[in-house]
Amino acid sequence: MTPPTHFPYFTDNYCPPECACYGRVVQCSDKSVDKVPYGIPYNARYVLLMNNRINSIQLDLLNEYVSMEFLVLSNNRLTDGAIEGAFEGVPALKRLYLDRNLLESVPTDLPVSLEELRLDNNHVKVMSEAAWERCPGLLVLSLSNNSLGNGSESLPDAALAPLRNLRTLNLDHNRLTSVPRGLPLSIKELYLKGNRIQQFRRGAFNGTSGLVVLDLSANRLTNRGLLRDSLLNATQLESLNLEGNRLKQVPRHLPLSLKTLNLEGNLISSIKRAAFSAWKNLEHLGLARNKIFRVAPGAFGTLLVLHQLDLCHNTLRQVPRQLPHGLHSVALTHNKIQSVPRDAFCWGNKSTSLSGLVRVQLEHNVLDMGRLDAQAFRCLRGFQVVHFY
Repeated sequence: MTPPTHFPYFTDNYCPPECACYGRVVQCSDKSVDKVPYGIPYNARYVLLMNNRINSIQLDLLNEYVSMEFLVLSNNRLTDGAIEGAFEGVPALKRLYLDRNLLESVPTDLPVSLEELRLDNNHVKVMSEAAWERCPGLLVLSLSNNSLGNGSESLPDAALAPLRNLRTLNLDHNRLTSVPRGLPLSIKELYLKGNRIQQFRRGAFNGTSGLVVLDLSANRLTNRGLLRDSLLNATQLESLNLEGNRLKQVPRHLPLSLKTLNLEGNLISSIKRAAFSAWKNLEHLGLARNKIFRVAPGAFGTLLVLHQLDLCHNTLRQVPRQLPHGLHSVALTHNKIQSVPRDAFCWGNKSTSLSGLVRVQLEHNVLDMGRLDAQAFRCLRGFQVVHFY
């Protein structure tokens, strides 16, 4: 008698017919499967199941996968009930992708080992502090394109407080009306683009924050909503994006550590002489698509390390005077510029030495080339630097 043959489920050298296996990577994406294929080896480290029709995960199926570090379930049909209890028994799981599913809340039974969680493009409406108490080691959390903020209890104060090691938080394109309060001080990058934020209240960080990058673009912030002490504790902030808000003036009381400031697409009409005097570290400044018609002489002159300045799509009638000597490029296209003052590019003690400018964009203005004062360009490296057409 021949011995009975047993189908080699879950052996290390077996690969399910719906998948392709490369070492300890199991690729089962784009196979139109409606459940996790049986037979994925227990020693698999990376399991990729995106772009399928998976609507449930078999109970206790993942508990034996003690080596699995990365699980991708993006773009499936998973609901809250379908994943309840599915991940808590996976001891080594570090990265879990559940974006583009049908989830309405943050799972409350996440593994302790988790370092990265992506829940983008779901229907998440609520989040509680209890959801994060199980995974204090989380480093990256992405919840963009959800419905957080649609109600007072959807994101309560200090809901993320247990995540004391969090480095990156993405809440882009939700329905938040204010910056969440009680955020972990460990956060380095905070993305809040495309919400309904009208004010940045005090208390976002209860202590000195390690924040380096903050994106508040495409919101409804006004100067009144950006309070004096809004960013008082963000003493390490280097990049601030305020594009596409409702600011009528250059904000005051921003951190002195800023290197990049984007104010494009606001309602700013004039730049006062002292508007940027405090930010000695500023390297990149965006002011395009505002309503700027006047810039006080020397308003940018104190920015000694400024490399890039963008003033496109405003209503300037002349090139701003006393531009920084360290500028590499200045964009002034689509204004109403008629003249270039002698002290725009070449002024002060360095008026006769070569400028550091390598690109000056002056296209789409109303300059009369016959009336240009050649002395205004005396310190430039040649007319190839200046683009008139």
